[in-house]
Amino acid sequence: MSIALTTQLICFSVLALIIVIGSLGVILLENIVYSAFLLGGVFMSVAGLYLLLNASFVAAAQVLVYVGAVNVLILFAIMLVNKKESLKPKEYLNSRKLISTLICITLLSLLVRVDLSKVWNIANPESSIGEEATVRIGEHLFSDYLLPFEVASVLLLMAMIGAIVLARRDVMSEDISTGLPVKQELIEKSNEQILIEKN
Repeated sequence: MSIALTTQLICFSVLALIIVIGSLGVILLENIVYSAFLLGGVFMSVAGLYLLLNASFVAAAQVLVYVGAVNVLILFAIMLVNKKESLKPKEYLNSRKLISTLICITLLSLLVRVDLSKVWNIANPESSIGEEATVRIGEHLFSDYLLPFEVASVLLLMAMIGAIVLARRDVMSEDISTGLPVKQELIEKSNEQILIEKN
């Protein structure tokens, strides 16, 4: 095995380990800010995998779109919406955990099955399309995948507007979700907290 292949395998192993540990941290950590930062690290590691595959344009797009836009949008939404509110216990939480665990195990088993059933060959650097990759991606993006691309941009716009609306609720004259004046709603919430503390 040559030095180049050994270096490639070491880089792949390190990036894969970072992705697995970071993904587990995103799911398992209770602090949502730390989860968002770990998500940025996972996105950067995925960009590193794209560089190993000789797809420099996709790696740059991964960093610009996911790290520079999506992850920053998530962080802004967390910072804007993260208000001090009393957390009430959710009903049927154990059944939700069971259902989500079953779904995750099913998806993991499908991924492992696909991974083990296919023979993966190491790509030959001489067969890389190089600079033509950008042209092909552009052709597919604006022909075959134009509708999903536009739907994703509309969803991101809706998420940003929702974060702004939730963050600016204290400035609005009335709450959009309930229709009550915001001051009255705050008074009712404070009265409920006083009653809970007395009990």
